Amino acid sequence: MQPDDRLAEEAVAWAVRTGDAGFADWEGFTAWLEQSPDHAAAYDRVAAAVSEAAEGLAAVPAAANDDPVAPVRHSRRWFGGAIAASLAALVVFGVWRGDGTYVERTAPGEARTIALEDGSRIDLAGASVIELDRDDPRFARLEQGRALFTIRHDETNPFRLEAGEDTLVDAGTVFDVSLSANDMSVSVGEGAVIFNPARQAVRLAPGDRLRSARGSDEYVRTSIAAAQVGEWTQGRLTFDNAGLDEVAAELSRATGIAFRPAPNAAGRLSGSIVVDPVREDPRLAGALLGVTVRRQGDAWVIGTP
Repeated sequence: MQPDDRLAEEAVAWAVRTGDAGFADWEGFTAWLEQSPDHAAAYDRVAAAVSEAAEGLAAVPAAANDDPVAPVRHSRRWFGGAIAASLAALVVFGVWRGDGTYVERTAPGEARTIALEDGSRIDLAGASVIELDRDDPRFARLEQGRALFTIRHDETNPFRLEAGEDTLVDAGTVFDVSLSANDMSVSVGEGAVIFNPARQAVRLAPGDRLRSARGSDEYVRTSIAAAQVGEWTQGRLTFDNAGLDEVAAELSRATGIAFRPAPNAAGRLSGSIVVDPVREDPRLAGALLGVTVRRQGDAWVIGTP
């Protein structure tokens, strides 16, 4: 969880508690507010959001046989109840962050398509996290996992993606990005992508693939069949000289089944695999990729023959 997420959740948690008529821990609440000016600011953002919602409720005309709605009083101790609880749920599920940004997450084995307001589309793979901005559909930040971007061309306002320490700027593009703890890779299917325009400024064309080591300016540029870019959205994974850790991560992401490399296993793999049969029987990954796959506890371990 990012620090901003944690602070937002804390603010809403206090909002829910202070909105309870039986709340008594004002000393603890005051101590939390005094820990940092950011705490009071986060709480006030929540309070403002609830206040706006409360005003909306107060503006709803009462039915003829209903009691009139009481006027809303604004203070630190505003009514919490259903509205504060709803805000808490929004924060927990990554929808509200107080600044227009929100987060979409997928579980292993789950895929999701996200339609952006400008007509672009993002296909998010399993076990992935991406941050988007309601106020700016031309920006995204991939925090982990994998995504396929199908971006509407706009010369005056190019789409910008942050992935780890790297920045990718598109020129009307279909491109696939994968981000792990060790590296970032991008493959271009259509159009063009500029890799780190303020640093290396590498232009990638269809069929180009670039892998960048995280925390370093080093990168390797190779080729890929343009038709393979994003093929995971059709249920197929293709590996080209991939390490066992990468193979295990991609299989886990696609199937929702835990795979991991055998301890100290070496070697690299190339090959193509259809996901559905492996989801039904993980042992098939071994025969299809020419490796050993065996059950160990709650995971399937991949090793070299």
